[in-house]
Amino acid sequence: MHDNKFYGGWLISVLLLSLGLIGCPKQAPQQMSYGTPSTGSGTPGMDETGLGEDKRIQERVQEEGEGGPFQDVFFSYDSFELSEEARQTLQANADWLQNNAGVKVEIEGHCDERGTAEYNLALGAKRARAAQDYLMTLGVPAERLSIISYGEELPQCTDANESCWQRNRRGHFSALR
Repeated sequence: MHDNKFYGGWLISVLLLSLGLIGCPKQAPQQMSYGTPSTGSGTPGMDETGLGEDKRIQERVQEEGEGGPFQDVFFSYDSFELSEEARQTLQANADWLQNNAGVKVEIEGHCDERGTAEYNLALGAKRARAAQDYLMTLGVPAERLSIISYGEELPQCTDANESCWQRNRRGHFSALR
């Protein structure tokens, strides 16, 4: 009987410890900063205005409103080919990037809900890669561009109709600092 009490107490302790470890939240990853020091003031990370390069870029991106200075590009169903409209949008995004050399951008590939999760992740990656490749042909250096695919996981719209699906088939651009 003495052994059962010891075993029961030990078992409860192990269970409580396990629940405590499982319930611990993971720490959110920190966002990296990508400012480039300016040579204007002689102070690392400062530009001629006395603002840090990161701060100046952040203010410029915020001035452009939600989504920053970039516009999304949209794709046809089951396709990663760039339309003429998408190429024009990418040209505008490239122009902004060329005028703001300290900014790096992450291109997100998104899909509508149709298709398997695996297929949509692969298609989202192809869409992001197509936008990245086109930006590089326009003179944006590869080291300033990164890609990620979210597939169907982050829809802009959740209605089950073509106009909603069209909004979800996109390449989205996020400035990295």
